[in-house]
Formats: sequence, C-alpha cells, structure tokens
Amino acid sequence: MARPIVVTGGAGFIGRNVVAELNRRGEDEIVIVDELGKDDKWKNLGGLRYEDIVSPEEFLGLLEEGQFADARSLIHLGACSATTEKDADFLLRNNYQYTRVLCNWSLEHEVRFVYASSGATYGDGAEGYDDDDAVTPTLKPLNMYGYSKQIFDLWALKHGLFANIVGLKYFNVFGPFEDHKGDMRSVISKSYEQIRHIHRVHLFKSYKPEYRDGEQMRDFVYVKDAVDVTLHFALQDADAPGGLLNVGTGKARTWLDLAKATFAAMGLEPKIDFIEMPEHLQGKYQYFTQATVEKLRAAGYTKGFTSLEDGVRDYIATHYL
Repeated sequence: MARPIVVTGGAGFIGRNVVAELNRRGEDEIVIVDELGKDDKWKNLGGLRYEDIVSPEEFLGLLEEGQFADARSLIHLGACSATTEKDADFLLRNNYQYTRVLCNWSLEHEVRFVYASSGATYGDGAEGYDDDDAVTPTLKPLNMYGYSKQIFDLWALKHGLFANIVGLKYFNVFGPFEDHKGDMRSVISKSYEQIRHIHRVHLFKSYKPEYRDGEQMRDFVYVKDAVDVTLHFALQDADAPGGLLNVGTGKARTWLDLAKATFAAMGLEPKIDFIEMPEHLQGKYQYFTQATVEKLRAAGYTKGFTSLEDGVRDYIATHYL
C-alpha cells in the first residue's frame, strides 16, 4: 500500500487544489484534516479522492495512538487566515502551537513537513520582501494573523529546523475553490460577483500620496502555481533540504490591472469606481508586495509563474463560466 500523504486544511482553498493535483498525479492515499463548519466549505470536497477526513483535534489523538507514522509527507495548510481575526489567543493556539506539534511529530517520525507561512509576515514592507533568514527576525506584521505565522517562522529558525522542513510564504493567491472564504476571498472573486450583479468593480481609494487610486500593488499568484511549488517540496524525501521560501511571481501588479483582467476575461469593457476604505483597515493595509524569488530558485524550483491575465482568464473560464 502507498504511504499516505496528510493534507491539513485539505477542504480549504489551497488545500483543496493540492488534493486535486495529487489526484491528477495518481495519488489517492490521502488523509484530509479539516473542519467543515456550517457553511458550504464541504462542497470543495466534491470530486476528490481520499482515504479519510478527520478533524484537527481528532488528528492529534490519532497521532498519539501511533497512526500515520508511515506518512510520506505532512502538508500543513490548515490555519485561520482571516487578517481581521481579533482573538489573539485563538490564533496562537490554532496557527502557532498546533503547527509546532505537527512539526515536532514530523521530525520525530522522519515525515516530510511543509507548512504555510504567509506574505502577511512582511507587514507594510518597510523591511522589504526578502526571505533571507537574516531578515526574518526584523519583520513587523500588521495584524495578529501575520504575527501568528511569524512566530512559528522564528521558532523554527531559532532551532535550526529549516535544514529539513519547508515554510512557504504565499503572497496573494487567487483561483478556484476560494468562494467559502467570504471577505477573505481574492479581489478577483469579489470583482467577478460585482460585475455579474452591478456591472462595475469597486476598488479602495488610496490614502498614501505616492499611490494613486487603484495603483496599490500586490504580487498575485495563481493557485495552480502555488500548488506546484508546494508539491515540488512536499514530495521530496524527509531529509531533503528545507528552507523558508517566498511563493510569489516576483512581479507586482496593480489593482487596476486585476480589475481590467477580470472584465477582459468576461468579455466586457471595464467600469471601475473607487470607494472609501473601512477605517479599521486603513492602518493595516499593504500598499505594495513583491516577493523576492532568488531563494526559491536556488532551492530548486525553476518553473515560471502564470501571468495575472492568463491566471484570471483560466480561473473565470474553468470555475465560473
């Protein structure tokens, strides 16, 4: 029997796409660890092949019983990713302490461990977007979500764990099966819905003079690329080299570029309005993100990334139209 692959957050956005790609590659000895809640997140499981699905709490109990010690890899994508979450203690338990338990278990049992960090650890970008280990301790996240990711990165760095484990700092990932995320969906998903219902797109005004309205910039990553990077490292041997790595295109694009790409994918002329940003977001908003990718390339990932326009076109054509 094939050794199992464990995917936490496997019913979530990136996790669901990881499981689907594993299936496409002929893998179905997969254990999904997730909570489905009371919304439509369960629909993400449709069409997937997997051996079992268990809750995060149940999974810890199974580990204590000695199960999954023969796992090929543990891909840890399960976390609360809401940048607006106010319960700091919950984020510490869910995003930091739980990750430590899984990391220690993986190292003890020689299971390849790949986990989701986040581009949110870079805060307002004052220290740049360099994933060099010397830079990591200087970063100042803007919200508790980013900090919950940062403190695990720092713990792993302190103990020299990146010799073998892999942390992936996903930048602005978009693509199919993010609908359940509500306000945490990508602006592409929100823009598609706005265009369908009101035939326009609303973008936040800029509150910094160096950025005109709509020219705030982000490093947008199509989920298929994020999945490919994830599996490139997750399917290596447990003793393969690790690292804390950016997952981004290395090319920032504007919100206007994104909105225009969405209209184009729908065969429509752009109609864009600029609206006030909610006050509670104004001091915690990233105006520019752009991943450095040299470390990712040096770690052996050499494939190119999908352009914003091609990614939006594929997303809308395959998921919405």
